[in-house]
Amino acid sequence: MSKQKISGSDALILSLLEEGVTTIFGYPGGQIIPVFDRLYDYKDRLHHILVRHEQGATHAAQGYARVSGKVGVALFTSGPAATNAITGLADAMMDSTPIVVITGQVPSSMLGTDAFQETDVMGITLPITKWAYQIRRPEEIAGAVARAFYIARTGRPGPVVLDLTKDAQVGLTEFAYKKCNYIRSYTPVPKIEESQIDKAAELINQAKKPLMLIGQGVVLGNAEKEAMAVAEKTGIPMAATLLGLSAIPSDYPLYKGMLGMHGNIGPNIKTNECDVLIAVGMRFDDRVTGDLNSYAKQAKIIHFDIDASEFNKNVKVDVTVLGDAKQSLTALLDKVNPNNHQAWIDSFTPCEQTELEKVIIPEIAPQSGLLKMGEVVRRVSEASGNKAILVTDVGQNQMFGARYFKFTQTRSIVTSGGLGTMGFGLPAAIGAKFAAPERTVCLFCGDGGLQMTIQELGTILETGVGVKIILLNNNYLGMVRQWQQLFFHQRYSETSMVNPDFVVLASAYGIKSRRVEKREELDAAIAEMLSDDAPFLLDVCVEEAGLVFPMVPAGGCVSDIMLNPSEKY
Repeated sequence: MSKQKISGSDALILSLLEEGVTTIFGYPGGQIIPVFDRLYDYKDRLHHILVRHEQGATHAAQGYARVSGKVGVALFTSGPAATNAITGLADAMMDSTPIVVITGQVPSSMLGTDAFQETDVMGITLPITKWAYQIRRPEEIAGAVARAFYIARTGRPGPVVLDLTKDAQVGLTEFAYKKCNYIRSYTPVPKIEESQIDKAAELINQAKKPLMLIGQGVVLGNAEKEAMAVAEKTGIPMAATLLGLSAIPSDYPLYKGMLGMHGNIGPNIKTNECDVLIAVGMRFDDRVTGDLNSYAKQAKIIHFDIDASEFNKNVKVDVTVLGDAKQSLTALLDKVNPNNHQAWIDSFTPCEQTELEKVIIPEIAPQSGLLKMGEVVRRVSEASGNKAILVTDVGQNQMFGARYFKFTQTRSIVTSGGLGTMGFGLPAAIGAKFAAPERTVCLFCGDGGLQMTIQELGTILETGVGVKIILLNNNYLGMVRQWQQLFFHQRYSETSMVNPDFVVLASAYGIKSRRVEKREELDAAIAEMLSDDAPFLLDVCVEEAGLVFPMVPAGGCVSDIMLNPSEKY
């Protein structure tokens, strides 16, 4: 006796439910209407968040995935809707974020005819996704969804696109769902080679000045405890990439700060002084390495990663350990010797003292003058008990956020790393809050980035999601202005901005707001913002000419560090 048949749209929704999906970010349209029609009957099981732009849906799905550790899901129609998602897909690919984006498509009989709102979604998205597949028959849906989620979340995570033709949505099929846990020729978790662990342990045991670099792979692999266990046993100091922040608590004794262009002095300087460099779950991005010809040339380098394509791609290394970070570090822990590198750790102190005196104190505790971005970030962090989730847009707000926000638990930063997407912050913060409604979500953004996806204030209006928006408002595209000041002879071409009244704008969207212009107003305003779980926009007027330091000039040596426009370390 044959099973009762259901529509492809029902099959899609039931497949998502089988994968444990509870929240979808989306926007309806002509070629996906059948799915949205059936979604109407699943409102009690599947929460759909109506965004205001498809790019917002993809960024919200990213924020959801980064905080929850689950796969984020976005759903919308064909043509311009699909092309609006391209930035989010590219961002997710660069930052290894697991999302599944489902796009509607014209009926399969009309493919290639330039039908209304038809685009070649496969051709466009294949270079910026982990997998993309066009579903043309309803009986393919369950298997494609199972495969999509398996690919998105396993190994090195990433974005997947399912392009669903309209006839596949309305056609009938028998439904049986089986989760995917194997794909021929796809090995998401490679078997660890014991010999490589032995080589890594030998170098670590012989090291006099080792340094461990923590990337986002530690977070994605749930290997935070294992990384700290190795560090504690061996006495190795640790530093983090931008996306690796929050994997290690900010006050952890062996943690020495952030790497990179605007990172802390100590980790950057000591990269070029250590004798063994242990990189875990990071890709040696150019913002971390600077000039490759002068990067860690004195050190033996060990690279732990789940993606073999990252080995020797940018930095030539001595030992590669291919595998899951948690498994690899667990294996390493048994083979490294207990050690203490106190003299080496103490050598970070002069760097820290110089940075504290020359950079940090002037930024977070100025004696006079206009408000500074760093002091706003630090005060918000402290007012939240250093327990909030930090979401940033891109630019100076991002770097000040990364430098001065403090972390006490993992998965507490959501930012656009590899692609550097302005406009990422607001929708990503919405996704982050839906992923962790019990946590405070603080978005730091600039006036430029906020206006790139400002329509998502409408999503906040409709849902009431309690995002705290801290606008660091300097009436400039601040990071570009900084480069113009330092490297382009102060020729400020098209970086000043004439802005709307953001407080009035927030009011129009039903969002409580407050403008702060004076330092003595700041603490009370922050307290008001954090007093409940309602959405809030805090418009903080900061100095127009603020600069984020330290700074390693682009393409420079990581130990060639600017403390201010006229002084180097």
